[in-house]
Amino acid sequence: MKTSKHIETNVLHAGIEPDPSTGAIMTPIFQTSTYVQSAPGEHKGYEYARTQNPTRDVLQKNIAALEQMKYGLCFSTGMGAVDACIKLLSPGDEVIATNDLYGGSYRIFTTIFAKMGINFHFVDMSDPENVRAKVNDKTKMVWVETPTNPLLRIIDIEAVSTISHEANAIVVVDSL
Repeated sequence: MKTSKHIETNVLHAGIEPDPSTGAIMTPIFQTSTYVQSAPGEHKGYEYARTQNPTRDVLQKNIAALEQMKYGLCFSTGMGAVDACIKLLSPGDEVIATNDLYGGSYRIFTTIFAKMGINFHFVDMSDPENVRAKVNDKTKMVWVETPTNPLLRIIDIEAVSTISHEANAIVVVDSL
């Protein structure tokens, strides 16, 4: 995907193509919940807005281009993103998370996903060596929140990521 060296240009154009139905240079906001199908399951790429929407697709492509990534995903809530990330794991997998994190994340980890066999370890990540001390062969994800909530601690993302990648663990950074 072609991008400019100017962030302002990329914000407006990266990942964005003219709307094929109207030719509009900026993506219209599609405010529909369902799309016409020629037969059940036969559609033009969109069947129900909760699963796909042209406006959201363009936003995701734009964000991916801005981050120089292949894909980007957008969610209507932060907790939807949290849920999707943890669902990458399997029973028996372990997550190392900061011990000072948003209460909603803590509750979904301990009351929903722990019951599904995913193990969580909460550590003080202000010292990255605390992460290293907890990593083991079952560590599949390291959950960094920075600044933390509610104490606003700043975590060294690069140091924690280095340790996590040495263990082939996915790094998730939840940030404001």
